[in-house]
Amino acid sequence: MNIKNRLTLMSFLQFFIWGAWLITVGNYWFGTKQWSGAEFGAVFSTLGLSSIIMPALIGIVADRWVNAEKLYGILHVLGGLALCCIPQVDNPITFYWIIFAAMLCYMPTISLSNSVAYNILKNNDYDVVKVFPPIRVWGTIGFIAAMWLTNLSGNKASANMFYIAAFAAFVLGIYSFTLPKCPPQKLIEKGSSIFQKLGLDAFKLFGTYKMALFFIFSMFLGGALQLTNMYGDTYLSEFANVPEYAESFVVKYSTIIMSISQISETLFILAIPFFLKRFGIKQVMLISMLAWVLRFGWFAYGNPTDGLWMIVMSCIVYGMAFDFFNISGSLFIETTTDSKIRSSAQGLFMMMSNGFGAFFGGIISGQVIDAFFTHNGVRDWHNIWLAFASYALVIAIAFAVLFKHKHNPEEVANVSH
Repeated sequence: MNIKNRLTLMSFLQFFIWGAWLITVGNYWFGTKQWSGAEFGAVFSTLGLSSIIMPALIGIVADRWVNAEKLYGILHVLGGLALCCIPQVDNPITFYWIIFAAMLCYMPTISLSNSVAYNILKNNDYDVVKVFPPIRVWGTIGFIAAMWLTNLSGNKASANMFYIAAFAAFVLGIYSFTLPKCPPQKLIEKGSSIFQKLGLDAFKLFGTYKMALFFIFSMFLGGALQLTNMYGDTYLSEFANVPEYAESFVVKYSTIIMSISQISETLFILAIPFFLKRFGIKQVMLISMLAWVLRFGWFAYGNPTDGLWMIVMSCIVYGMAFDFFNISGSLFIETTTDSKIRSSAQGLFMMMSNGFGAFFGGIISGQVIDAFFTHNGVRDWHNIWLAFASYALVIAIAFAVLFKHKHNPEEVANVSH
């Protein structure tokens, strides 16, 4: 098996693990266990908390002490063990702590998988900008495959979903030890400070205006990344409260409609090399932000009948909104940071977007919806989505004005060297 195929399998399994339970855990929680919604919200906070705590720390370890591919494998094995414990849990508090342990192991592997792939591709003289996106697209395919496997095997409300995820985690963990070596750089000069020896010098990137701005915008946009995953299915399902829409396809098969979003990711990932080389990293990130405006705006005006096209278009544009920012942001880190702190910098990007951004986005969005857009238990989805669209538009305008980054095609091309 050649290098590209080996990394493709890694990417597929990386997101298969997540897809096996993330979309369907609500069915298990509410339908099988019949636990409360307030406690369920805490479960999703573990994703953000884990992204705040772990990726930067694990990146430092990979930069300084342990081969990245070995660390990657160890984390997946430990995460798999935690997932195996979940079916034995009989109360929501214990469930929270075990899923938190699983996420502490899983979330840092997302950025670590990027570092491993970049390292191996460059060591084998591949053009990362051209070769990585088609590899990463198999991660999304893995997520969709796991989601459908869990559903079609009759386990969307069963504890077996966690065993499916755990099995994939064990396979990936063992497989990781067969990947080409990605040793730590260990480029520490004599007389280095404790700060440098611990790898915390990646945080000095906040002292550079351009990088600090990038991380701040990563956090703000990160607040929007999970909003439709959190509320999208509920929004479509609640059209059942409108008599003319109650029996519509959208209401009956809301999850299938939402899966168009993941399918679109596979297409837009493949378009990233063209957009990056044609427009540059800043413009691609800006396109992502404007795509979020369309994502929320089309949801605001869509409905299951004559407005169905808007719902479908919202799901299609999601691929551009989500992928263009995450992958172009990762490549921005790769092209603008020193090799000695690159894994740490990737971890910081993950921490700001999927950590602080997603955590505060989830908490604040819930408070705003309850305070301003919920009346007598009925949610005003039209204005909820317009509020989110307005937020994304403000972020896009501010980013366009404040973030200065001139497009240099050679800079993008040099990622492969």
